[in-house]
Amino acid sequence: MSGLFVLLQYLSLPLTLVWGGVIVGLCVHVIRSHREMFWLAVIIFLQPIGPFIYLVAIVLPDLFGGARARRLGQNALGALDPGREYREAQRAMDEVATAGARMRLAAAAFNLGRFEEAERLYSEAAQGIHADDPTALLGHARALLELNRPAEALTALERLRAQGEEGRQAPAVLAFARAYQGVGRMREAESAFQEAADRLPGLEAPARQAAFLAQAGRMDDARAALAEIDKRASRATAHFRREARQWRDYAAEKIGPA
Repeated sequence: MSGLFVLLQYLSLPLTLVWGGVIVGLCVHVIRSHREMFWLAVIIFLQPIGPFIYLVAIVLPDLFGGARARRLGQNALGALDPGREYREAQRAMDEVATAGARMRLAAAAFNLGRFEEAERLYSEAAQGIHADDPTALLGHARALLELNRPAEALTALERLRAQGEEGRQAPAVLAFARAYQGVGRMREAESAFQEAADRLPGLEAPARQAAFLAQAGRMDDARAALAEIDKRASRATAHFRREARQWRDYAAEKIGPA
């Protein structure tokens, strides 16, 4: 036992020096790559997880590129600093107020729950040659739905459908379902919810479908849908478990107790 203790003491200094070198190297990377200075605080004061977050969010995407590495980096950044994309989009908008910049800022505002701002920005973006831009139309419709303005959302979605294939994509189908539900076109809503639930990954569409069934008074169908959601949520990976739980709870709240 004493020999093991001596060995650990012998190894502790080299390991400390290596770890210190990693910290210094990451801090140098922050400065030389002109990253936000808050990363220095993350690396220095949130050990040992802070350096790991910086590696996943910044260093690995820089080194290896690829969609998966970039997605991991963006997810890590979003969890650490939810407002980062909004601030960057606002800066881009301040520099050049193009339709694309407005749509980027609108999407960031929407993701933060700032639906009135998102609706205004999407409406401003969908002007002139961008009046029928599919991204602006769908984004505007989704913001209107969150503001409980389904009739206006349906108008935007019908303009989107007139563009052709864009109006038949799965996210648009889910938006149509919600708009139909909002204006009382229940038969069309039922069909659209089913299609969206079949086509979209994740649990948003099944959860909204279950809530729709409960609103329509079809409680047995709604509870059966909730049971299926429970099965899918239990199989969700750790990365998607929180989102799955949120949508499962949404459906359960709309259905109510058995």
